[in-house]
Amino acid sequence: MSSPRTAKILLVDDRMENLVALEAILQGLPVEPVAVTSGEEALKKLLVGDFAVILLDAQMPGMDGFETAAHIKQRERTRHVPIIFLTAVDRDAHLAFRGYAAGAVDYITKPFDPWVLRAKVSVFVELWGRKEQLGVQAATVRAVQAENARLRDAIEEARSVLRGGGDGGVEKAVELLTRAGE
Repeated sequence: MSSPRTAKILLVDDRMENLVALEAILQGLPVEPVAVTSGEEALKKLLVGDFAVILLDAQMPGMDGFETAAHIKQRERTRHVPIIFLTAVDRDAHLAFRGYAAGAVDYITKPFDPWVLRAKVSVFVELWGRKEQLGVQAATVRAVQAENARLRDAIEEARSVLRGGGDGGVEKAVELLTRAGE
């Protein structure tokens, strides 16, 4: 079995000090934070990497968090990656609704409790890890099934040789079964 991958967290915020703060909050968790300063950069990272969760600033210049989330959810490869919106705007309930409508699993306003954010990220990292384990187990099951099918085919071929009788049938059947067992 392959060694488990480290969960990556995509941090998206146009302000570097917010990215530094998020990295500090996540410190000590078994994650690899990947920080970017725009929605466009986030979409590029999502083309080449797999992420356990995305922490996404709602209000950014250019492509805002809502538009970024819409692009993320349109892609087959990324549509199931959980998005937690982070925003300093807390007065407008409509923005929270927009966040959930864009596919967010949560919408957190600043200032927020860093321990709550860590707990939420930890849940998604654990779910991601379990999904990874299931993928490895599924690959193992497929390999075992393929090997079983190969052995069944060898047994059937050996049976056919034995049913046909004739000189050397037993030796040929034993040879077929021996090769299949190697």
